[in-house]
Amino acid sequence: MEWSFSMVRRNKALMDFIGTTRLSYHRPSVVAWWSAAFPGFGHMLLNMHVKGNALFLIEIIINVQSKLNLAMVYTFMGDFHQATTVLNTQWTLIYIPFYFFCIWDSYRSAIDINKLYFLTENQPVEVNVMDLHSYEICYLDKRVPWVAGMWSLLLPGLGQFYARRLITSFSLLAWSLTIYIISHELQSIQMLLNGTLSDATKVIRPEWLLFMPSLIFGASYDAYAKTIEYNCLFADEQRSYLHREWQPKNFPLPFKKGRTPDYD
Repeated sequence: MEWSFSMVRRNKALMDFIGTTRLSYHRPSVVAWWSAAFPGFGHMLLNMHVKGNALFLIEIIINVQSKLNLAMVYTFMGDFHQATTVLNTQWTLIYIPFYFFCIWDSYRSAIDINKLYFLTENQPVEVNVMDLHSYEICYLDKRVPWVAGMWSLLLPGLGQFYARRLITSFSLLAWSLTIYIISHELQSIQMLLNGTLSDATKVIRPEWLLFMPSLIFGASYDAYAKTIEYNCLFADEQRSYLHREWQPKNFPLPFKKGRTPDYD
């Protein structure tokens, strides 16, 4: 039976001027881990941009209001009394269910999306590989994963921009710039390079600085993983096109008994 785009109940991929999206297999434990590292990141990995960015915003609001990061800083310094003093108990009690909900919801969503992936696994890829607009030239191609990861490691959001994940890119760039400015990290680094160590430690706001490790490494992983995913989409679409346009209808497909797909 020949497939046509109108016959497909569940589309596998979509490309437009905002970016590219496709159904892919995700390890639920990995998605949940990134939600634990920074609530919202797990949903961004699943291409659930609206929910991911909303949870991202709520995480920062509750974290700042509860003084959780500041309490962690005092804990790392061994000042447990000051840590308990600055901690806002009311906001912390709100943060606890929110934090575990993000982990649980990302894990559950990954399982649901994996089910959709398996339902569409044997369908050919139907996606517009080039779309011309007066404001943007959209095309599907292969890109280098480590280059995407490196750019987001230098500044979160740049790797997503390279991979054409524009919604996630703008969000990560906006939050990176906001946290850099509020935490005075760049100002502190400049003072440190000038040799004024005491001033560098005074100007820094460590409670905001603690957001950066999760943000940087999460953005780098997202850019790297999604670039690999889009490269696979490029190969799958090319395979579907060649099969549809060039392969004889009665061509016997080779089949290896016992072979199962590798999703790792």
